[in-house]
Amino acid sequence: MAIKFQYNKTSLGELGKQLKMRQKALPTIKSKESALRSEVKKARDSASDCRRRLELLESEYDYMVSLWGEFDPALVRVGDVELSVRKIAGVRTPVLEGIRFDEKPYDLFSSPAWYADGIDILKRLARLGIEYEVYNRKTELLDYARRKTTQKVNLYEKVQIPGYEDAIRKIKRFMEDEENLSKSAQKIVKTKQQQAGEGMTL
Repeated sequence: MAIKFQYNKTSLGELGKQLKMRQKALPTIKSKESALRSEVKKARDSASDCRRRLELLESEYDYMVSLWGEFDPALVRVGDVELSVRKIAGVRTPVLEGIRFDEKPYDLFSSPAWYADGIDILKRLARLGIEYEVYNRKTELLDYARRKTTQKVNLYEKVQIPGYEDAIRKIKRFMEDEENLSKSAQKIVKTKQQQAGEGMTL
């Protein structure tokens, strides 16, 4: 990114302000990046843990697979998923508050005895599946914010701050050269005037 500037004091002052602003903001952005990195890891670990528990639960009840054919799937379903929003390092992330299940009553005498267990298994599977999705979404949102923040850190550190420093150096050098030229020109004029004055006295 080329920084536009002019060789004058106004431009020098403006560039100085921009540089200070970025140098001051950089530590804050870096700490935000670090916090996001840590939160991404936590969310990813939680999602992995949910996935592992979900797989364990599925394998734990594989022996009932032949019985599921006679189970009435209308007996239980997810009625509502309550989510809230929590800000983490300025990023709005979902938090699972609760799950409401709608259960249809069934006849305890004419239905198989394992129906109660079946309903419980389905609820636990649904709960873990929803938890997993929430953690996955949280990970995506936090990771996206972390990537954006990393880009900003790199932009400030590797492009803008060095760019502003370089532009300021160039302006200062130009102004020093101009000042030196001006002093040299004044000396030449003074010397010529003195020589001209001496020539007149002769």
